[in-house]
Amino acid sequence: MHKNIKTKAILTGFRRSAGSASTVEDPYVELERLAGTAGADVVDVITQPDMPPVPKYYIGSGKVGEIAGAVSDSGAELVIFNNELTPLQFRNLEREIDARVIDRTQLILDIFAMRAQSSEGKIQVELAQLEYLLPRITGRGVELSRLGGGIGTRGPGETKLEVDRRRIRQRISVLKKKLAMVEKNRQVQKQRRKKAAIPIVALVGYTNAGKSTLFNSLSNESTFVEDKLFATLDPLTRRVFISGVGNVLIMDTVGFIKDLPVKIVEAFKSTLEGITDAHLLAHVVDVSNPDCEVQIGEVEKIINSLGASDIPSLMILNKTDALKSLGRLARLKRSKNNVIAISALKDKDFSQLKLKIEDLLPDHLKKDYS
Repeated sequence: MHKNIKTKAILTGFRRSAGSASTVEDPYVELERLAGTAGADVVDVITQPDMPPVPKYYIGSGKVGEIAGAVSDSGAELVIFNNELTPLQFRNLEREIDARVIDRTQLILDIFAMRAQSSEGKIQVELAQLEYLLPRITGRGVELSRLGGGIGTRGPGETKLEVDRRRIRQRISVLKKKLAMVEKNRQVQKQRRKKAAIPIVALVGYTNAGKSTLFNSLSNESTFVEDKLFATLDPLTRRVFISGVGNVLIMDTVGFIKDLPVKIVEAFKSTLEGITDAHLLAHVVDVSNPDCEVQIGEVEKIINSLGASDIPSLMILNKTDALKSLGRLARLKRSKNNVIAISALKDKDFSQLKLKIEDLLPDHLKKDYS
C-alpha cells in the first residue's frame, strides 16, 4: 500500500462482547486509523464474538464465507485481521477469499516502511519485514527483486521457494551487520554525551499523542507532523536551553502502540534502548482521547520492559484545547505524580513546562552550558 493510493479494505477478527458498543478500548477504532494511515479506505468491519482461535482460519469457517461475500459485494482488495496470523492461516484464508490478506503486524510494518527516512530506520524496518516474511513465504510469487540475486544464486535442484528463503536469510545477515555498525557509532555518541554531562529528556508516549508537535515547539524545529499514527518514525535530538539548567538534549522517540509487534521491538531495540540513557522521561499523553488512560498503561508497560521505570518522569497532558470536558484532566492530575497540562499546538509559552523539567532533572546536571 502507498499513502496516495486508496485501497478498499475490510477489517476483521474477534470482538469482546463487553464494551463493544463503545469506542473506548475498541481495537477496531485504532485498526481503522492504522489502515487509513497506510492508505486504505475501510468499507466494512466484520467481527466474530470472542472465542478460541480456529487453527485453520483463525476465525470460524462461516465467518470466512461472510467475509468472502463482502469482498465480492464491495470490491475490497484487502482483508486486515486485527491479530497475528500463522503461515497456515494465511494460505487457507487466501484460498477462500478473493483478496489479499494481511494481519495487524504487517499493517504496522507497512506504515513503518512508509515513514522511515533515515538509513538506520530503513534498515530496521526492512529487517523486521524480512524476519516476519521468512516463515510465511508460500512460493506464490513473492517479490524479492531488491534483495539481490541473478546468475549463480540458484543451486542445482533448488525450488524457487528455497531460493527465496535463502536470499532472505542472506539479506537478513547483511542488515544485521549494518545495524551492528550503527550501534557501534551510537555507543561512541553515547560516551561523548556522557562525558559532556548534558541532561537528556526523552519524549515518549502513545503514537499521535503530539510528541513531534511539542518537540518542534520546544526546539523551534519544523519536523514532519501529521494527524496520523506513526507520523514520525526516526528519533531526533535537539539542544534546548532551559534557564537554571543550561543546554538540554530533547529527544523525540518513535510512538508506542498497544501490543507493539515483537519483530518491531526486536528490530528497533537499539533505538528504543536510547530511552534508558535519558535523565528524564517526558510522557506525552493525548488527554482528549477517550482511550488515554489505556494508552498510558501501554506506554508504561513498554517503558518497564525496557528497564527504564526507575528514570524520573513527567506526565504531559497534551491537547487540552481539544477537551470537551475537564473531568478526565482533573482525574489524571489527582491520580498521577508530576503532571502538567498543555496544548503543544496552541500554547506559545512553555515556561511552566521548562520549570517542571528543571525541577525533575538531577541537581548535578544543572549547569550552564551556554
